[in-house]
Amino acid sequence: MTVTIAAPYRNDTPYPFCPGCGHGSILDKLDEALQRLALDPEDVVIVSDIGCAGLSDQYFATSAFHGLHGRSITYATGIKLARPELTVIVIMGDGGTGIGGAHLINAARRNVGITVLVFNNLNFGMTGGQHSTTTPEGAVTSTTPGGNLEHPLDICATVGVNGAGYTYRGTSFDADLAARIAEAITHPGFALLDIWELCTAYFVPANKATRRSMEATIDGLGFARGVLMDRAVEDYGTAYRAAAAALPSRSAPTTIPIEFTAPLDAPVALLVAGSAGAKVRSAARLVGEAGIRSGLWVTQRDDYPVTVKTGHSISEVMLSPTPMAPMGGAVPDVAVVVSEDGLRKARGVVGRMQPGGLVVTIPELASLETAAEKVIVDPAAAPGRIAKAALALVLLTIAARRRHLVSVEALRAAAAGPFAAENLAAIEAGVALSP
Repeated sequence: MTVTIAAPYRNDTPYPFCPGCGHGSILDKLDEALQRLALDPEDVVIVSDIGCAGLSDQYFATSAFHGLHGRSITYATGIKLARPELTVIVIMGDGGTGIGGAHLINAARRNVGITVLVFNNLNFGMTGGQHSTTTPEGAVTSTTPGGNLEHPLDICATVGVNGAGYTYRGTSFDADLAARIAEAITHPGFALLDIWELCTAYFVPANKATRRSMEATIDGLGFARGVLMDRAVEDYGTAYRAAAAALPSRSAPTTIPIEFTAPLDAPVALLVAGSAGAKVRSAARLVGEAGIRSGLWVTQRDDYPVTVKTGHSISEVMLSPTPMAPMGGAVPDVAVVVSEDGLRKARGVVGRMQPGGLVVTIPELASLETAAEKVIVDPAAAPGRIAKAALALVLLTIAARRRHLVSVEALRAAAAGPFAAENLAAIEAGVALSP
């Protein structure tokens, strides 16, 4: 059998740019740089976004990714981290440096090993010549007809101060541009070339701009030209993989053994309502593990406010002798109400509980309204002092024993771990307080 591999696609038609636009010249220099480096096209990815510069990738026989405006650096970062052996080159306009400014800064800060070519024609050339982040002060654009009032972004200084390894500023007319692009591509970390050029459709006629006036603007702004930064730095991907390799190997997941039995013949919905930071979720998890150790199927759903350490903490645990889908929000069969915070959040569902249900709570909350059986437990009656963070597990132990959800032995087995002593003390207090 003969297998024919199609040649990589490349658009061989003339560039679609306006006459005199600098984009074509930069692309020719990029092509020259890639040929000079003799890179395999299959190992090169050109990433672009919206704008006239975004039309560029189709003219190269490489892989390409074209995405949303200002997001090209984000896509390139993902590609480079996933496939570090690839050469990843970003083509973006000055508009993208504003729209995707956070991506630009963070890629430089992390020193991701990509090369960014900014086709800087000082305005949004594709959409009507609006001013961009790099439009010089006083320049006339469709959105600044009286002259731009904003100071232009110094792209090289911005990424340089944030950690970029290589920066260069030049123009599309520079004779050494291909050499600088090749130099940037071979740099191990984040490299950026700020390449100024002329937008003949909008910026040139509105500002009577020429090559000489553009270069004078660079000098007038105090923006240095040439290679501005070239420092040996390790790119983020290499550093990340080295750090990951140095981590201790992860042990195999441990399994929870089934060593007890539970008399449940139907699912039971258990609600634990207390205050954030009072170990409500960990107490519910312990009961869930006890259920697993007893051969039950268990799901847990937690709810707490974004403040984490204030307000309510709610856990819903479903114990079932047969497999079930995760669920929550239903009226519970058994409820443990530990604090006023929990009651405020769970009052509605507790109030809808039926006469066959069970609510275990403390004297301060004895007036809560429910048709379910109420068991009031006074922590002060325990043989020893019960800490606030242990109260949820104490009441859960009482509820589990009263409704035969899981055995005390299963609870004790689930209590193992760094907090075993505290957990076991709470379970024993619950046993002692059980009616």
